[in-house]
Amino acid sequence: MSRTQKERREDFHARYADAMKGGGEKAVQRQRDQGKMLARERLEVLLDPNSFFEYDTFVETPKVKGVKKNIGDGVVTGNGAIHGRQVFVYAQDFTVMGGSFGERHAKKIRKILEHATRAGAPVIGLYDSGGARIQEGVFSLASVAGIFYRNVMASGVVPQIAAIMGPCAGAAAYSPALMDFIFMVKDTSHMFLTGPNVIKEVLNEEVTFEELGGCAMHNTMSGVAHFSTDNEDECLMMIRTLLNFLPRNNQEDPPIIPTDDDPFRREPLLDSIIPDDPSKPYNMKDILTAVLDEGEFLEVQAHFAQNLIIGFGSLAGLPVGIVANQPKVLAGCLDINSSDKAARFVRFCNAFNIPLVTFVDVPGFLPGKNQECGGIIRHGAKLLWAYSEATVPKLTVITRKAYGGAYCVMSSSELGSDFNVAWPSAEIAVMGAKGAANIIFRKELDKAKDVEKVRAEVVARFEEEFSNPYAAAARGLIEAIIEPNQTREKLIGAMAALQNKRQNLPMKKIGNMPL
Repeated sequence: MSRTQKERREDFHARYADAMKGGGEKAVQRQRDQGKMLARERLEVLLDPNSFFEYDTFVETPKVKGVKKNIGDGVVTGNGAIHGRQVFVYAQDFTVMGGSFGERHAKKIRKILEHATRAGAPVIGLYDSGGARIQEGVFSLASVAGIFYRNVMASGVVPQIAAIMGPCAGAAAYSPALMDFIFMVKDTSHMFLTGPNVIKEVLNEEVTFEELGGCAMHNTMSGVAHFSTDNEDECLMMIRTLLNFLPRNNQEDPPIIPTDDDPFRREPLLDSIIPDDPSKPYNMKDILTAVLDEGEFLEVQAHFAQNLIIGFGSLAGLPVGIVANQPKVLAGCLDINSSDKAARFVRFCNAFNIPLVTFVDVPGFLPGKNQECGGIIRHGAKLLWAYSEATVPKLTVITRKAYGGAYCVMSSSELGSDFNVAWPSAEIAVMGAKGAANIIFRKELDKAKDVEKVRAEVVARFEEEFSNPYAAAARGLIEAIIEPNQTREKLIGAMAALQNKRQNLPMKKIGNMPL
């Protein structure tokens, strides 16, 4: 005898209730005891209210020895909205077999990545997993590799954001590494390929989870992560903030950000921010907040390679990507880490039609054996490459020093920058006046009776001729020399002039970037 429609609905509700239980009461309580939300709770905070539509709720774990039957297979997937714009999401459920990647678990994630790519909508993954599911053997590994492939196919097509909400171990860690931005939470987030126990067994080294792959380590030392947050709520809200600056896909322009900030506002503070002593530092972030709408700047990788600043802001409501030297740290020199940091950010902005604004105060590349042996030439070339291939509007402001090869690298006119201006305080030269004078006027110094007097004279002579913006302006290498307080209105004017910029690169399959 067939069941009635009422019985069918009751059966559905019972099955749905089972799916909502995750790994059961004990596993749920363990998750809460660690101060962590459940997968669906995280999605409720991340997404607009009542916007989540779940996919594949009733996918079950495969019938494999040692694998307990579970409805959902340890990951919640679907689509929803953030600020009214569609996104695709997946959130791993650590209460189910430690959130491990099994064949069907991975298949659910692959489906979301495919939907996001086809629909042209951002994808957000919330990771909380012990890695590949051992009991499923090579099937779990193959499925995880399929996720990597889809991450790569989606790259540059839709923004991909990862939040590490617990462990992210083993080969599975490569999925967020292939995405555009990684968020981590203090104390509860851990990313690594091999865990402390394996390291102890193989290398006989004692290392803690925090030391090996904690939030602080990846945000300050490895550069793997882009954002550090104090708790899960802050992490999820910061993802929402980031999406304010990003288009849904590579075919769209970034969204307009409403602002009442006067586009012609001038900042007298900027006229006095550069110290008279060229060796003294100042905080480049003070310039950024003075120029950007409402003084709002979302810094990316704030704790890594702090000699260079990257992040998002807006000018007259138009999102822009900011790259800026930081004179407070290593005098703003470029080095291996800062070159990598900036190159990847520039390429992201170019992929998603976000104009680039570069603030330059760079005395050169950081000297030393460690940098040369570490491949600073190769790493610096990455930034050269990124700026050269970028076809979005590129605007450059030279505030003080722009020396040598580092001047070339920081979005100079010959790398295709569209709008280059300098403050009167700018020093555009091959090197600083003292170093240059010692080389150019070596013979005069060798013959001089009063070496210091002659050195002071030749240094002054070099500064007069080269350590200023006028030589560059005379040769058309910069468009204008501007009052610092005019920087905001000049940038906004240039953005308006360049809004319809079109540039086609030479036909090629792919360039061979110096990785």
